[in-house]
Amino acid sequence: MSLNLPFLNKLNLPDGVSHPTWVVLDLTGPYPERSPTQPIQALLSRTESLEALRARVDALGNAEWLHGVLVRVSEFTAAPATAHAIRGLLRRLSEKKRTVAFLPQLTMTALIAASGAKEIVAPESADVMLTGFAVEPTFMGEFLKKHGIEFENLRIKEYKAALTRFSEDRMDDHNREQLQAYLDSAETAWVRDLAEARGVGEDVARGWLDADFTSARAMKDAGLLDKVAYEDELVGPGTRPLQAVVDLLAAQFGKAGGKKDRIAVVPVIGTIVPGKSKHNPLPLPLLGGPMAGSDTVVGALKRAKDDKHTKAIVVYVNSGGGSALASDLMWREIETSDKPVVVVMGEYAASGGYYLAAGADHIVASPYTLTGSIGVVSGKPVMEKFNERHGLRPEGVGRASALKFTTSRAFTDEEREHMQRGIAEVYDRFTTRVAEGRGLSKERVNEIGRGRIWSGADALDLGLVDELGDLHTGVQRAAELAGLPLDAPTWTAAPKGHGPLPEFVQEVRDAAQVSVWPFGQERVLTWLDRDLKVR
Repeated sequence: MSLNLPFLNKLNLPDGVSHPTWVVLDLTGPYPERSPTQPIQALLSRTESLEALRARVDALGNAEWLHGVLVRVSEFTAAPATAHAIRGLLRRLSEKKRTVAFLPQLTMTALIAASGAKEIVAPESADVMLTGFAVEPTFMGEFLKKHGIEFENLRIKEYKAALTRFSEDRMDDHNREQLQAYLDSAETAWVRDLAEARGVGEDVARGWLDADFTSARAMKDAGLLDKVAYEDELVGPGTRPLQAVVDLLAAQFGKAGGKKDRIAVVPVIGTIVPGKSKHNPLPLPLLGGPMAGSDTVVGALKRAKDDKHTKAIVVYVNSGGGSALASDLMWREIETSDKPVVVVMGEYAASGGYYLAAGADHIVASPYTLTGSIGVVSGKPVMEKFNERHGLRPEGVGRASALKFTTSRAFTDEEREHMQRGIAEVYDRFTTRVAEGRGLSKERVNEIGRGRIWSGADALDLGLVDELGDLHTGVQRAAELAGLPLDAPTWTAAPKGHGPLPEFVQEVRDAAQVSVWPFGQERVLTWLDRDLKVR
């Protein structure tokens, strides 16, 4: 095929080469989910998001002039679930093009992503960090007490650890048990991914975790790598970076016009709160990062349900939950949909993030997803001693029950009993939603609930999810449920009248509206502390 396009002369190709034969695709950073809603904007976006990467990989796969893609994985900080989604993207690309992954840093998550390529290569000097998975939450209970601050922590049930790092000075046995089980499952998923990719048995791949490799050459000898080489040994004169050919790739969009029936994608990202979605860039406990507002998510779902061309809905959840009220409102909008709804779980879909998923027709999770945490928590900081030390003297006037959530004193026995009854009612409602949505008895839901977290792989065995996969998998299942072709177009649904402000202006405006307590007037939470990071 000969391309006679005016911008090709900007590529400085060698004589006799009419178009690039290889493209270098960089994978770097954490790969958040958000990206512009239009496909060409996603392709051209400077933000390294998962959605933008998907658009680029699809374009590369459909480029008839392209022979291969060198995937350069450097400073890759994505979570295991995101790495697994990228693995799926590269596997699909590998079906169309020769793919070679180049890894200067040989980490657990970089290898998950790279295992989607046909070949994995590293330089002789590569940093080898094949360490397995671990977590290290910091418990602040003793620190806070030394400064006159204690923390009321009311929870259902024993595995619900959302507030324990504030109330306790060490990890309890139940929390340690569930974290170790999750990490064991994540390592098993890693073993299966790498064993499949490298064509070896799982016992061999598990041995790689215990081998204590120190060099790329040792990993190559063990079968983890195909080759030890530097990048300049992998590229030829017809190789160009992705940025150099983006115009050529963008020219492909619009070729598949004419399709009207489509699938809506509704994102639920960050802490679930009442009201509108917000984003706070400050890295603070409870307050930092994106917040999925019930008004925004419900509005997006309503718009998707009302859109006559939308035949199915995919809800992408990357959330540890939050407000019990907001989670229930989202659940209701999903559960009452007359169009098929598929939930796809990202890094987290726990507590309230699982609550809303229970109303879907089909649930897809990554094997690395942290889900479950079917439980309820409430509490507050108690600053009575802090106030005494610093001469602060709150004076309440009026009905004492109206000051139940004041930080100047602990709950009274009557208030604590009232709160316990309230969270028990929410837990009963939560388990009922799950039992009805998943076809399980409430007794069984309580057995696997009690606030306990599960990996996506374990959740599949327990009946909490239907399938392991990623967003691509979820879109295909939605298409099948709606009777659409598997390549049906998708669009990102947002509430009507979302506003004329550019996204970054809206985020600055919304960040200014975040209060000290992000859950509004509600104190009953279906929330998992997302400070838990797998390393």
